[in-house]
Amino acid sequence: MVRPACFGFNSETAGSNAFQLSPSGDVAENALLEFDAFEGALRRAGIRVLVARDTPEPIKPDALFPNNWISFHADGSVVLYPMLAENRRRERRQEVIDLVRADGYRVRRIVDLTLHEAAGRYLEGTGSLVLDRSAGVAYAGLSARTDPAVLVEFASRLNYEALVFEARDPSGRPIYHTNVFMSVGTSFAVLCAAALSAPDGSAVHAKLEASGHEVIVISFAQMQCFAANVLELAAPAGPILVISATARAALAPHQLRTLERHAALLCADIATIERTGGGGVRCMLAEIHLPRGP
Repeated sequence: MVRPACFGFNSETAGSNAFQLSPSGDVAENALLEFDAFEGALRRAGIRVLVARDTPEPIKPDALFPNNWISFHADGSVVLYPMLAENRRRERRQEVIDLVRADGYRVRRIVDLTLHEAAGRYLEGTGSLVLDRSAGVAYAGLSARTDPAVLVEFASRLNYEALVFEARDPSGRPIYHTNVFMSVGTSFAVLCAAALSAPDGSAVHAKLEASGHEVIVISFAQMQCFAANVLELAAPAGPILVISATARAALAPHQLRTLERHAALLCADIATIERTGGGGVRCMLAEIHLPRGP
């Protein structure tokens, strides 16, 4: 996680992120309160949490969403991603990788995809990609932030099968990130099937079921409440599904019961971050799958 120094509305990303809303009140202070409460809840649940501190300069309004610029993999790979907004590229910091190494994780190689930025091609980490790490499938909805050429390189270098499709909101606009309309856990998946065309939706649903996932289908309205922007984490007592208070309130009782069969729910109130930043709890977490050792 990255504790923000200057959280705020990012005008450079608002054009492609329909989830961002105009801020009201002291969003920077409220975001810090929400961040600290979320971090504390994770630690109390037994989750190992590493927190890097954002730097005040240069200003990085979205620094608390590190999953868009970096991902960590079980083969020792660290992937750096090309980002659409120039002010988000400032978030890439060697200090974050050094923090992970210092905690005992082993980095075997850096896979740097950022040269694609010069050609106007982007792939924003596990925002653009929803990874089924066990099955080796990378799900990706095409958008201004998710370019198929970069996806091909990612899949080749990380040994993933890429499943590519289009996803649109009710007004017909491409949905900016895949992780706001779907999520994949160990034994379940959350999917806003209405966002995909009929053939693509059927193909994604079938792929998820074939890889052993129970699929929880959500509506557009639930998607807008970040109900798919969730992440399964490993804790000593068993798997935990991190979900926001907004998302939990939007889900029906039978959907919550289904999720609870697969993981205990950890609920975080991050309403300011969701409204102003246009990202949810999943976006705030860059999960570490690196091996440990010298």
